[in-house]
Amino acid sequence: MTLLLKAIAAALVIQLLFACWNTVHLPLLGSGGSAPGRRAGRERSREAGAEANERTEPEDGAEEAGGTMHKTAVNPKPGSFPRKSCGEASGARPVLSILIPARDEADRIGGCLASVLACREAEAAEILVLDDGSEDGTAEAARRAGGPAVTVLAGRPLPEGWAGKPHACAQLAEAARGKWLLFLDADVRLAPDALAAALATGEAAVGGLVTGFPRQETGTWLERLVVPLMLFTVVCHLPVPLVRGSADPRFVAAHGGFMLIRRDAYDACGGHRAVASALVDDMALARAVKSAGMPVTLANLSDHVRMRMYENAGEVWRGYRKNLYDGLGRRPLLLLGVMAVYLTGYVLPPAVLLGAGFAGDPGPAAWACACMLLGAAIKRVADAAGRKSGGYALLLPAGMLALAFIAAASWRGAGRGYWWKGRRYL
Repeated sequence: MTLLLKAIAAALVIQLLFACWNTVHLPLLGSGGSAPGRRAGRERSREAGAEANERTEPEDGAEEAGGTMHKTAVNPKPGSFPRKSCGEASGARPVLSILIPARDEADRIGGCLASVLACREAEAAEILVLDDGSEDGTAEAARRAGGPAVTVLAGRPLPEGWAGKPHACAQLAEAARGKWLLFLDADVRLAPDALAAALATGEAAVGGLVTGFPRQETGTWLERLVVPLMLFTVVCHLPVPLVRGSADPRFVAAHGGFMLIRRDAYDACGGHRAVASALVDDMALARAVKSAGMPVTLANLSDHVRMRMYENAGEVWRGYRKNLYDGLGRRPLLLLGVMAVYLTGYVLPPAVLLGAGFAGDPGPAAWACACMLLGAAIKRVADAAGRKSGGYALLLPAGMLALAFIAAASWRGAGRGYWWKGRRYL
């Protein structure tokens, strides 16, 4: 056992060094794709935001008009998506369309829209919310929160072969007129300079897709254990420079809560129609963008974007159960291998320490402690990138154990189907 623990410790040292190197290369949103200090990134965000606020693009064949643009709320009938909102009076094309799919989000959509409207760049943006068959008054809540600045669309019924979110996003893209399309989840909250930072990063990347992981807010015990592991897996296993530096679509990561994509890249990759049935549609779209020869930029969003994805343990369980196995391509051996590595590296050492304590054997206990400290250090590196407090690093063994149970349930659910927001997916 001591020999095994020594091997685990050596592997964890390598993992720690890789995680430290990886976070250094994770660019801040607004930094232009490099990884400068926060102050420089924010200064560039403000400069880009000032430029974007002054700029609109004329529609094809239309003359550029001066003056202030005004938005008019349009609440069309289901299936009718007029391409009018921002710049309707002047015929100008907005630089940015902010697109929010919402299904039963009445309690969340108001906060999202308030944070969007607090951004200066929102004054010149087109803001569309699609009510995807909600039963809790989401559309009415969006109209109240957004007023005349927001267009609320009624979504069409879900057709065969489509997952819910890709279908909602495809309808939003169909209605949008902007050069850039920003897909946001209803539980996302933006800092006042977030839109400026996003546009600065997108323009510096010369198009393509800009995405990243928002700062995760957690409340319940399973949220704290599992949700921060999203960024942990990226920091530990995905070489961040290869996301943009390699054409291989396997080197990619994305978060559907914040996806900024230039219109030409969206059309070139086929958009959400190309990933119509994907349960993990964000990753599928990112791979499609890369496969189409367009750049993907993975940025650190934690200073500009925050969200609470789930609000209780049941939502965490159902959300991860739906996504985990599908996110690994429904390959059982890969799922088994990943969980075996995680359990061996992060759960076995505390189990050995507990057993050695009862047996009074100091040899394994010392190496088990070393492994646990290394694991906590790796988790701390990832948590620091996501602006989480230091105490979360101590939750790694329990988090990995919880993830293993969810992974088993995700694998078993592949044949029975997954329920999410009132819909069943096979």
